[in-house]
Amino acid sequence: MRKRIFSLLLLWTWIWALTAGADSAAADRVSYLGPAGTYTEEATGLWFTGGETLIPRPTVNDALADLMDGEAEFAVIPQENTIGGAVVNYVDALIGAENVYVVGEVILPISQTLMGLPGAALADIGTVCSHAQGLAQSARWRAEHLPDAAAKEMDSTAAAARYVAETGDKTVAAVAAPGAAALYGLEVLAENVQISMENKTRFYVLARTPLQGPDLRQAVLVATCEGGRIDDIVIALHEIGLEFVAVHDRPEGSALGRYHFVIEIENPAGITAEQIDAVRGLEGVRFAGCFNTISK
Repeated sequence: MRKRIFSLLLLWTWIWALTAGADSAAADRVSYLGPAGTYTEEATGLWFTGGETLIPRPTVNDALADLMDGEAEFAVIPQENTIGGAVVNYVDALIGAENVYVVGEVILPISQTLMGLPGAALADIGTVCSHAQGLAQSARWRAEHLPDAAAKEMDSTAAAARYVAETGDKTVAAVAAPGAAALYGLEVLAENVQISMENKTRFYVLARTPLQGPDLRQAVLVATCEGGRIDDIVIALHEIGLEFVAVHDRPEGSALGRYHFVIEIENPAGITAEQIDAVRGLEGVRFAGCFNTISK
């Protein structure tokens, strides 16, 4: 009898760990877009409990490679920003990772900060470094306050801050998360240099095994087809009882007019196993995971 009760407790714990999302993430290793001080690191900290080993990686592809090779149980990558839109190379990375599933999403407010070496002033700045998204989000501010400064794209906002610290050049500044200034010994030259105070970024939490459970309300699909067929897929999803939320398209590469579509859908009542089976049965459509979202 005791053995039976113990077995039932183990089974319940396993199911709870799979379905409880942010509150129960129990990964040993989590790869994310680094280095330390990125917004991705902050999003990772919001989703996971704090007992994991976090692995900062220089690129999203490196973080995904850790996941696919078994070097990490989870990976966290940026996906879309309210100002800069979808990060297309990250969308491409997700499309190419066929055995990877979205198991969670974090929405994070983004407050971009201009930072430079101690003693630097705005008048000194001739080059501004950041991730492509950071440059896009600060473009209007830079055009007004630093119209002659060149823009230098980096792999991440934190990589830009680290680069400024390492150069020792007071004419170079970075647009990065506020916390990166203290982390890399820089001074804040200007706060909130983003275009809008509603600036937010979505991050995907990825795993090799999809989540299952009745309370997962969102899902991601990858459809590969001609552009004219996307309407048929949206209608089919609606008939299944799933609502269309968003779509990102990328060229498939074999013929003009043929695309990969990353499609996000939802069912506020919870996506059912029957609906997932129906999605898997659609021609040219790959199920890429169910998840829920948390926001800061």
